[in-house]
Amino acid sequence: MPRLSRKNQITIPVDVLRKAGLEAGDELRVRSVGRGRVAVERSKDVIGEYAGALAFPSGYLDELRGEWER
Repeated sequence: MPRLSRKNQITIPVDVLRKAGLEAGDELRVRSVGRGRVAVERSKDVIGEYAGALAFPSGYLDELRGEWER
């Protein structure tokens, strides 16, 4: 059973991480959810979530680029 260290660190069992879908390198958010309870969640990747979400008509971006001074 994991214990809280003097440095306020814990080791989360691998099977728990796998079930939660968490991997090494994930950015996490940790918050209190009551006395003796802590929630750990993967931070949202806002850029990845919205990248490519805007669609422009064909040729529109080329037209805008043509307006730039060179």
